[in-house]
Amino acid sequence: MLSGAVEFLEAIHVTLPSGPVVPDNMVADAGVTVNDGVSIDIEAVQLVVELVSPGNKAMGQKFMPMLYAKAANPHCWRLEFDPAPGLIITELENDRYVEQTIVLSGEAAWLDTPFAVDLAGLARQ
Repeated sequence: MLSGAVEFLEAIHVTLPSGPVVPDNMVADAGVTVNDGVSIDIEAVQLVVELVSPGNKAMGQKFMPMLYAKAANPHCWRLEFDPAPGLIITELENDRYVEQTIVLSGEAAWLDTPFAVDLAGLARQ
């Protein structure tokens, strides 16, 4: 479960041991950008969300999750659009992400890890 207050962020540099990256979206500790609105440490990130399109498939499915796993980030979600919209929920286990749930567009799902969220129908827009 996520701890404490959190906030949803996008377009923020995250400092990993391997160097800086810019996740598509993330959930991080609330207030983490107060002193620096450009960059945060991976320790403050509780969930990373990567948007995977046909043009960045290898980066979004393999490379970026590998970097987050090496940095011990506990949760990584991938929102994929091809062949149909779907959300792949993964959790860190033994230094790699393992799929926990796949929610396809139009399906309803309730998640309680890393936090409670109702995914009532992803839609292509």
